[in-house]
Amino acid sequence: MEQRLDRLAQRVADTGLTAIQFVAFVGQAIRLIMQSFHLLVRGPSIGQPVRLRHVVEEIISGGIQSLPVVILMAATIGIMLSIQGIHSLRIFGAETQVSFGLALSIPREFAPLITGIIVAGRSGSQLASRIGSMRLNGEIDALTVMGISPVRFIVAPALIGLLISLPILVAVATVASLTAGQLYIEATIGIASQAFWADVLSVVTMVDLAHCFGKAVLFAFLISLIGIVMGLGVSGGAEVLGRATTSSVVTCIGAIIAADTAVALLL
Repeated sequence: MEQRLDRLAQRVADTGLTAIQFVAFVGQAIRLIMQSFHLLVRGPSIGQPVRLRHVVEEIISGGIQSLPVVILMAATIGIMLSIQGIHSLRIFGAETQVSFGLALSIPREFAPLITGIIVAGRSGSQLASRIGSMRLNGEIDALTVMGISPVRFIVAPALIGLLISLPILVAVATVASLTAGQLYIEATIGIASQAFWADVLSVVTMVDLAHCFGKAVLFAFLISLIGIVMGLGVSGGAEVLGRATTSSVVTCIGAIIAADTAVALLL
């Protein structure tokens, strides 16, 4: 069964998705999730523990090292939303209400979406490239021969690390975006920082925060699993590895946008 799923993942990486391959792709992703959490809970008792050191390495690689570009992009988005908000609301003489627009849009939509796309371009491609290289070099087969579960050694740390790091990045992006917007608004129309943050806190609710971090967790699942499955499907040579890496980025971004739209429509 695993060999058939791996062959389907290889065809996905090479040629794209058909309906049957999409179902197989989802099935393999679900199987990897179940095996990862099974090893996280039962791993120590069966001699396959998920090492904390590997999880921390994934958090650093996928989270901390992405902080500069996430902060830069989030701050840019905050300033641009402030510019457009002031310009639009000035038509109605309500530019002082721009802080409410930022409070309603950044935590729920822009912070998780922008952060997810950035991490997809960075961590999704990194996962596909690293796992694909290991597959081409026979390292995954070597782990199996040595009695080490590839899911425990590769998949579980990457999945758990991204599930921890992406919500943190989204929180940082939210603060950076709102702070940059506040600085621009204060410099442009003179709203003091205390008034701005009072407006923001009066609008943002726990439902908004749950919406924000729920999206972060969903995007973390999508990015990690797509990158891993694309990497596992690599076979043949460096050209296939390059195509799989590119496909993983495109697929991750498309899945994030589709999931964000679906969540917005449903909620």
